[in-house]
Amino acid sequence: MADRGLIVQLAFGSMASQTLRAAVRLKVFDLIGDGRRPAIEVAADAGAEHQPMTRLLRALAGLGLMEEHEPDTFSVTAAGALLDSGRPDSLVSFVRMFTDPAIVRAWDGLDSSVRTGDIAFDAIFGTDFFSHLGRHPELSADFNAAMSQASAETAAVLPHAYDFGRFTSVTDVGGGDGSVLARILAAYPALHGVLHDTQDGLAQAPETLARHGVAGRCSLAAGDFFRSVPGGSDLYLIKSVLHDWSDDQAVTILGHCREVLPPGGRVLIVEPVLPKVVGTGTATHAADGGITYLSDLNMLVNLGGRERTRQEFAEVCHRAGLSVVSVNPLPEAVPFYLIECGAR
Repeated sequence: MADRGLIVQLAFGSMASQTLRAAVRLKVFDLIGDGRRPAIEVAADAGAEHQPMTRLLRALAGLGLMEEHEPDTFSVTAAGALLDSGRPDSLVSFVRMFTDPAIVRAWDGLDSSVRTGDIAFDAIFGTDFFSHLGRHPELSADFNAAMSQASAETAAVLPHAYDFGRFTSVTDVGGGDGSVLARILAAYPALHGVLHDTQDGLAQAPETLARHGVAGRCSLAAGDFFRSVPGGSDLYLIKSVLHDWSDDQAVTILGHCREVLPPGGRVLIVEPVLPKVVGTGTATHAADGGITYLSDLNMLVNLGGRERTRQEFAEVCHRAGLSVVSVNPLPEAVPFYLIECGAR
């Protein structure tokens, strides 16, 4: 029965994600807030019908995001509170992005991508994922916010897990709105930062840097890391970028970092590292419930990238003229690792 239950749970997974999507779009977590509210009031405030709203809230309770205290009266659980858009640690944009048709539709072509190795997104939408974002500003803003929310845990622990103080300047390659770099600069007052991304990727960066009080020590450098990265830093940080791209493209990005790396400089890659065999290795790989492997398939269908093992990282780094110096898990940020590289 447990085995059958697992299959049923997995088969219903897409329904659970769309339940989240509807709840976020209707702002039910915001409407209930910290108290208890009858479904009829939530429905009225959301511009919805009473009975369907009750059914939605009960489904959310079944998923552990709400609690029904008496018939038709609900409160938000600690997990559900993360979907309140007013919280600083909110995951609303993350849910909006990863349940959006722009992400979900390509999964219909997973079997085709497995057969051919082709990117399903490109075939369905007639363009690549990032070009599609560029044509849809609202979706692009959601993507930037989702990446910032996804990086929040990493950004909180990274400054204390690596000695950034031995460098004078760090360039965050593909750093988006600067959420990670801002936390590093705040922890190291003598450090200067350069945030490198596309113009669209940097759109929210000034606000983020100003909020953390580091705008005066961080330069914005709009550009394309497939063409070049800015010179002048002795540390190049690449977080959650390489897994978006194929091995050849990852080598290109790393190669551009190598071209401007001064003697004694370092490249620091922050990404998941897959074990040689599923279910072996450190406990961190079991702790994320297989999410890293689903992320790997998401890269296959939407972007053409991949998650990598330690050996696969070593190979792309070697091709780019870099040697892996160390590989260490990032504490309290499962499943991320710190992969430190130097010039070969």
